[in-house]
Formats: sequence, C-alpha cells, structure tokens
Amino acid sequence: MTVHFVSIVLNGKSRVVRNGLTVAGLLDDLELHPGMVVVERNRKIMARESLQATPVEEGDRIELVHFVGGG
Repeated sequence: MTVHFVSIVLNGKSRVVRNGLTVAGLLDDLELHPGMVVVERNRKIMARESLQATPVEEGDRIELVHFVGGG
C-alpha cells in the first residue's frame, strides 16, 4: 500500500501530512482535543461539526488556537 502525502501550512510552518486525513484526524495526530482548539482553515473558522468530514487538502493553511484555562 502506497501512502501519499500533501503539503500544508500549520500555524505558519510548512508540514507534510498523510493524504486523506480529515481535520479531526489531524487534531488526533497532534494529540489535541477538538473542544480545546479553534480551527481556522484557509482564513475561515471551522464549525466543530465539520471537522470529521473535512479533508486536509494540498496547500491548506491551518491555524490552531488553543484555549488556556486559568484564574
């Protein structure tokens, strides 16, 4: 089985990820819980409900903003 890759920009840095990966799968690979980040894909904030169905595609620019708790 041949694994293909796509190039994206993640938080301003070039990165290569598996082809066919969804945004939810990318978060899983990064060990990030979807409820703890806001995902911006190609300058549009994504709804959490769409993370599972949205593929990561060649040239995507993805920004992840982490929620930080404190007091």
